[in-house]
Amino acid sequence: MASAKVVLGLAAASLAVATLSHRTLAEKGLPIARPAGAARVVKVVGEDFRFDAPDIIPAGLTEFRFLNKGPSLHHMALLKLTDGKTVDDLRKALATQGPPPAWLHAMGGPNAPDPGSEANVTMRLEPGNYALICFVDLGGAPHFTKGMIRPLRVVPAKNASAGKVKSDAAIDLYDYGFKLSSPIRAGTRVFKVHNGGQQPHEVELVQLAPGASVSDFMNWLQKMDGPPPGKALGGVAGMEVGMTQYFSASLTPGNYALICFLSDAKDGKPHFTHGMVQQITVQ
Repeated sequence: MASAKVVLGLAAASLAVATLSHRTLAEKGLPIARPAGAARVVKVVGEDFRFDAPDIIPAGLTEFRFLNKGPSLHHMALLKLTDGKTVDDLRKALATQGPPPAWLHAMGGPNAPDPGSEANVTMRLEPGNYALICFVDLGGAPHFTKGMIRPLRVVPAKNASAGKVKSDAAIDLYDYGFKLSSPIRAGTRVFKVHNGGQQPHEVELVQLAPGASVSDFMNWLQKMDGPPPGKALGGVAGMEVGMTQYFSASLTPGNYALICFLSDAKDGKPHFTHGMVQQITVQ
């Protein structure tokens, strides 16, 4: 979950480490075989203020499982760096606080779960240079300024285009709101999230406390006094126009909130101030 101050708005135990032979192939840039029709699982852990994650993973359908071991909210936003750019170039670009450069692409990733909880996202990755980053800012400074930024290299792999994800419901993002394809039932549900807007968007899923409303949760965010009237479950971090990703969450009956915290491309205000916040009920 990114804060209103985030420029892009685009948080380890360790990766279930690949075998030595796979790591050797990856370091040489050679294709890596994987079972057809299955997403490769990559485990990442975030804490104050670092990521534990692999340096190299194969391209293709990938499920990121992000465990938040920190005492506060974190997410694992994924950025793609084109034109040969590196994380050092990214740090310099972020320091300027200007508009994002053309070589920087918001790819989504697991949005913020509560401390001690896990969030996930499934996406299709192309070979290239990427960065894991946490943009969460809870009133101090964005977490990447404290060390939560890490390079990731994606290398070619066999069967990289294989595999499909089945979803239970779709969440369409637009300027400025959310559209659900159907009512949501309790249980473990897979959501297909598509950004059909004109600028990057995200979705943070919050389970509201009994008796609390989305207004109560948004008001709490302004001061953060007392226990939060809701629990962050994850979602999809900021992603570019036209992108589609998937995430799953285990839901019980009750009220939930969908929120976009990204800053607007025109006025810099968070998208929820433009109406991109919605309360939903799970039966």
